Parts: sequence; C-alpha cells; structure tokens
Amino acid sequence: MSEAQTLLPVLESLLRRAQVSAGRMVELDGEMQRLSQRIFLSGGMHVNVASAARRRGEREKAAQETKDTLSEIDAIGVRVQDFEEGLLDFPCVVDGRMVMLCWKLGEPGIAHWHAEEEDFTERKPVETLFGKSERERPN
Repeated sequence: MSEAQTLLPVLESLLRRAQVSAGRMVELDGEMQRLSQRIFLSGGMHVNVASAARRRGEREKAAQETKDTLSEIDAIGVRVQDFEEGLLDFPCVVDGRMVMLCWKLGEPGIAHWHAEEEDFTERKPVETLFGKSERERPN
C-alpha cells in the first residue's frame, strides 16, 4: 500500500501528460475533419498541403506520446481503468487474494479498493480491506 502511495505523484504526472496529449490529438482530429468538410462542401479548394501535413504529423506525435505514456504506467504495474476520468488500479495481494487498490485523479491518496472482478463503482474504503488503518498495523 505504501509503495502505491509513493508512486502517486509520478503516476499523476504521467496520467496528466497522457490526457494533455490525447486532448491535443482530438483537437487536431477535429481541425482535419473541418478541413475535409470545407473541401467537400466547396467542391474542392486550394489546400496548403505543407500545413496540412504538418498538422497531421503533430496529430501522430500526440497519439504516440499518449500511447508511450500509457505504456509507462503499464510498465510500472498499474492498470489504467478509465483514461479520461483518471482511474487507476494497483494490483495487490492481501491475505492471499488479488485485490485492486484504486485511485481517481484528484484524490489525495489511495483510500479505496475493489475485488479484481469488480469495477470502480463497487469500491470500498481501504479500512475494510485491512481491518485497521495501515498506520495501526505492525510492520
């Protein structure tokens, strides 16, 4: 549990970076779609090919950055359950049972868990998992 808490600042930074690059990708997709619509509606028009290619390249770069950042989170051993909401699961074995410590972007720390087959909506306070707060448990 304490290892997962320690990782939160790094994971939060990675998650926010991925969200920013994904937002940029969506923005550029919209821009390209609007350009295609204008071309279609006008029956063709002069397009600045260099500018369009540059924007397409920016979109691909944003997509790759999002993918790479999510891969970094995965490599740490954390599961991204909902990218847009910022939901992360930390697999953890407690009393021989696999559970997911869960955290949502904006929460001050990991305070909830759910069984592996459950989802975020079924999360419970960590105290119910350990019986006592971790501070009260012997090392």
